[in-house]
Amino acid sequence: MAIKLIKACKELNIGMSTAVEFCAKQGKEIATDPNTRIDDDLYLMLAKEFNKDMALKLEADRQAQERQEREIKQTLTVEADKPHHIPTEVPQPKVVGHIELEAERKLREAREAEEQIRKAQEEAARRAEAERKAREEAARRELEEAARKEAEARAAVEQARRIAEEQAKAAAKAAKEQEEAERAEQAKAAAKPEIFTLGKPELTNAPKVSGKIDLDSINQATHPRQKTKEEKKKEREQRKANGQKNAANTEAASEGEKRKRERIKQNKVDINDARNQKGKNNSKKKGVKVEVDDEEVQRQIKETIARLQGQKGKTQTSKHKRERREQEREKMAQERQHEQEQSTVLKLTEFVTANDLANMMNVPVTKIIGTCMSLGMMVSINQRLDAETINIVAEEFGFTTEYVSAKVVEEIAADAEEYSEEDMEPRAPIVTVMGHVDHGKTSLLDHIRNTNVIAGEAGGITQHIGAYNVKLKNGQNITFLDTPGHEAFTAMRARGAKVTDIAIIIVAADDGVMPQTREAISHAQAAGVPMIFAINKCDKPGANPDKIKEELANMNLLVEEWGGKYQSQDISAKKGTGVYELLEKVLLEAELLDLKANPKRRAKGSIIESSLDKGRGYVSTVLVSDGTLRMGDIVLAGTSHGRIKAMFNERGQRIEQARPGEPAVILGLNGAPQAGDDFNVMSTEQEAREIANRREQLQREQSIRTKKHVGLEEIGRRLAIGDFKELNIIVKADVDGSVEALSDSLIKLSTENIQVNVIYKAVGAISDSDVLLAAASDAIIVGFNVRPTGTARKMAESEEVDIRVYSIIYDAIEEVKSAMEGMLSPDIKEEVTATLEVLQTFHISKVGTIAGCVVREGKVKRGNKVRVIRDGIVIFTGDLASLKHGKDDVKEMGVNQECGLSIRSYNDLIEHDILETFEEIEVAKTL
Repeated sequence: MAIKLIKACKELNIGMSTAVEFCAKQGKEIATDPNTRIDDDLYLMLAKEFNKDMALKLEADRQAQERQEREIKQTLTVEADKPHHIPTEVPQPKVVGHIELEAERKLREAREAEEQIRKAQEEAARRAEAERKAREEAARRELEEAARKEAEARAAVEQARRIAEEQAKAAAKAAKEQEEAERAEQAKAAAKPEIFTLGKPELTNAPKVSGKIDLDSINQATHPRQKTKEEKKKEREQRKANGQKNAANTEAASEGEKRKRERIKQNKVDINDARNQKGKNNSKKKGVKVEVDDEEVQRQIKETIARLQGQKGKTQTSKHKRERREQEREKMAQERQHEQEQSTVLKLTEFVTANDLANMMNVPVTKIIGTCMSLGMMVSINQRLDAETINIVAEEFGFTTEYVSAKVVEEIAADAEEYSEEDMEPRAPIVTVMGHVDHGKTSLLDHIRNTNVIAGEAGGITQHIGAYNVKLKNGQNITFLDTPGHEAFTAMRARGAKVTDIAIIIVAADDGVMPQTREAISHAQAAGVPMIFAINKCDKPGANPDKIKEELANMNLLVEEWGGKYQSQDISAKKGTGVYELLEKVLLEAELLDLKANPKRRAKGSIIESSLDKGRGYVSTVLVSDGTLRMGDIVLAGTSHGRIKAMFNERGQRIEQARPGEPAVILGLNGAPQAGDDFNVMSTEQEAREIANRREQLQREQSIRTKKHVGLEEIGRRLAIGDFKELNIIVKADVDGSVEALSDSLIKLSTENIQVNVIYKAVGAISDSDVLLAAASDAIIVGFNVRPTGTARKMAESEEVDIRVYSIIYDAIEEVKSAMEGMLSPDIKEEVTATLEVLQTFHISKVGTIAGCVVREGKVKRGNKVRVIRDGIVIFTGDLASLKHGKDDVKEMGVNQECGLSIRSYNDLIEHDILETFEEIEVAKTL
């Protein structure tokens, strides 16, 4: 049966030019016309080349049809050969029955062979998955150990800092007390007069001594004249007044340190008087220390310079220049101080990933991930962080945050409409199905929707996030989100938990709580979403639901049957056992949440997925959380905007509107928004365009700030390693979520010796510009569920650019990892091959020294390297120049055989030297 060329290309997911070129290579020319019909043989050849699974199915169908035709022909031939007079009622059924039994036996054998092949493939996949799980667990343990050691080191540093601060405070306090004591002594010394020295007042009833005459201060060479009675009387009154004044000063000095300091400041010391009185006082007194004020010194220096410059007769212009220079210096000082303050301020937009945040703070991204893990959040390198998490992480590393996109958010909020509570109506709950890979998430949704989604997924695993709206028998609607379970799709699971109302955690009863199950539980707990546990595959022989409940109890998650608060249900997604009860529990949880929305307002929600379709343009899957999304609405999502031209449901049927809690596929945006972005319906297209342009500008500034340049430290590290390599990769995929997951997984493959750089990532087919970028940056192109265009393929061949396309994510990761291992320089390992002893040496002119040896151990070969060992010390290492037995050259000599050899560029051999031969073996490194 002939089939059209365009239909065959769509089924095989190839281009018409590719199919025509392949047929020409096979010697069958066909026209490049979509309506050209091709026969079954040619269609089978195309299927074998481009779709192995479909080729096997077509081959089996063709063989079954040929077998049936042969049986019919054989039956007709038997009927024709028999005579007409013989009755055919009895023998004819026997012949036909025998043929049918033979056909059934062959068909059964073919099915058994296919079943064995399928089981072998499943076993290989399970083994590979187990190995990946073991590697993931080992990496997680290493990360936890590193985080624990870092926390201990931080605690030790903090304790040492506190001890140092306490010691510094104690030392400062002691120094302050010593200084105050010295000042008190200086004050007492300064209070003493030069001639009279007053004694301390006595507390007893003894006579009070008001003072005494210091005879040492009187000049003995001069005899004063005798005083009169009036002079003596005045002198006595003066001494009495001075004694009372000094006693009052002494009592004031003992009142406290603060008053003493004030008295010292009032009594300034004149340096000239001190010099003049130096010879008058024979007692050695300490001079009063004068505190030097830096501001006073600078002021005096400026005044001196001004006086000197003023003496030069400068004009008023020089004075203005001088003032202008001083203003410039002050301005520069203020700018330097402002820069120092701004160095710890992070200017962020609403688009910040963990990797960008690490680059801005100049810390390893592993520390950012470790800090988030300590907060109970599982994040990936390219996962976006919310504002609260960013503030906590930045504060942990000593930074403060400033959001430059706050004005954009305020503009969107200002454009929102206000409605009353009377317009609120109940909406359908949004339920996310999460769990480990191959635990039955998509099988459960297949049973609920009565479809077969797994048949369309490569490798039998879900690699996209899907949104489905299901109407139950009782008329209620539920929106389901199906998330991937592979370890690379961490960000997709995080987005699913962010936009959902209820989370169904599926656990296989024959497997257990796996790492991706724990990660899904942590995402749901971080988002504050109620969880319902569905224990799947309970119909299998090795199922043990109680074991699953015990593992959940060890994680502090008690189900209701065990006295906890979490609902659980034993189900079988294949047979449908327990699915109805599970949906009833979901509806019960939704009633408790009392979910409501306003269908009269303009719509808002989240972007689930986005892609680039060749015929329809940018296609986005959205989930409406509030309001009603209609045809012709102006949508703003991230840096993309546009008017909705067409809307479809998840089955591809056209719809006019999407109510709250319903998913939809929209066309009309001018770009592919990033999965996880919020979308809003704006009032005017001009306003949407302005906000999108401002967001794009902020995002461009953010990328410039987060771009990490190679510094001297990084260059020194690479030189110390000696063998540093870089692998540049361009990632193209069908949807944005796959781009993010694949880029994240490839960046995680970076090691100390090889750094993986994703220089460009986008959705859509591999184009000419991607090939040019790869040729310029020496990169390879990795395509996920996309193919290169015809011109891009030819350009890649001419530019020698390597293009790899994959449909299963772990195949891409394993092949890139193998390529990285091939880039590593191999380790050189020495292997000793033989040990020889020199029995006698012969010196031949123009040849050198020949050593007659006997092989004690091993086997010596002509191409080996050799060490000369004398008295247990290696004195020379070189290459064998020749190896002979008698006069004949030989390739190798065994144990206890005598031979003659010479060493290249070495002739200092003596008897009883030990020669050790060895060869160098290259051992491939592994990551």
